[in-house]
Amino acid sequence: MRVYLDNAATTPLDKEVFDAMAPFMLEHFGNPSSIHSHGREVRSAIEKARRTVATLLNTSPAEVFFTSGGTEADNAAIVCTCRSLGIKHAITTKLEHHAVLHTMEMLEKQGDVQLSYLRHDERGNLDLEHLEELLANQPRTIVSIMHANNEIGTLNDIEKIGEICRKYDAIFHSDTVQTMGHYKHDVQQIGANFLVGSAHKFHGPKGVGFLYCDAATKIQPLIQGGAQERNMRGGTENVYGIIGLAKALEIAYRDMAEHQKHMQGLKDRMIYKLREQMEDVSFNGMSEFADKSLYTVLNVSLPASDINEMLLFSLDIAKISASGGSACSSGANAGSHVLRALGVDPSRGSVRFSFSKYNTEAEIDYVAETLAKMYKKELA
Repeated sequence: MRVYLDNAATTPLDKEVFDAMAPFMLEHFGNPSSIHSHGREVRSAIEKARRTVATLLNTSPAEVFFTSGGTEADNAAIVCTCRSLGIKHAITTKLEHHAVLHTMEMLEKQGDVQLSYLRHDERGNLDLEHLEELLANQPRTIVSIMHANNEIGTLNDIEKIGEICRKYDAIFHSDTVQTMGHYKHDVQQIGANFLVGSAHKFHGPKGVGFLYCDAATKIQPLIQGGAQERNMRGGTENVYGIIGLAKALEIAYRDMAEHQKHMQGLKDRMIYKLREQMEDVSFNGMSEFADKSLYTVLNVSLPASDINEMLLFSLDIAKISASGGSACSSGANAGSHVLRALGVDPSRGSVRFSFSKYNTEAEIDYVAETLAKMYKKELA
């Protein structure tokens, strides 16, 4: 048995998605910017994909822009907002994905913005009263807060954050890469200026994503060199990637209730099995609580042991693919900035298991049993 439980990093491509993409790899090869029939048929397919994404998000196609993925979309939203709107104050958290955190740090280093970090507790829950305090002092601000943490799964109330941002006329960007395709996002309810999606997180192809940009927020493009994407992104479109993204998101919305029930069941089973077979196991962030965390992610905190240095390698030898990192760093491992920010005990091991619709109960049982055996043998 070989088990893949690193779906927060990337998911396997859905066969139904591949079938939708294949004609645009082999048959419909025109450049969508060309005015002849080969180009027009491809342009039509891109716009149909845009309408699909827009409908699922309850917005207008004019507010959906295709990108190379979530990192580019995050960068475009943050950098272009600051440059285009003259924003001089930014608020984020130390728990964000590096696509946001490093971008904010770059802007601060260049002297473009004053950067403030929102307070949080040891499980990653954000202090929204602190957000109001920061915005009251610096009302014209960009706020960048993710929907769910990619490492610990802790969910943030982005509707409440959007409400606070509107109260203080702040621009709100949310990195929704980990939750897009796993929760329904209605942009009319969320009230964010920017949301982000990346196809390979919901069984679509790698190298393609999108940025939702509220029409009232006028920004200049990040990438120059062409009039593609309504003058918002230079460069020939990744046509078959865009087709695949739209199809994958359509499938995700279509089957969401069924898949959520399945994956939450797998996650609950792993929590039960690990607690049953291991004495000193706990869970980082809010990942053990079904109503407070992303149902695809479980971050396991393991006993202090020498095995922690080679944990992922040992799992790989056992034919289990997972990810993670401790709160400490070494020459070979930079460690987890999220776990460090939470103050997690650096002597403990941490591993992130992330689930998909393709995982089974038998796989969960095998992983829990294998992990328990590793630590029993090491600690004996």
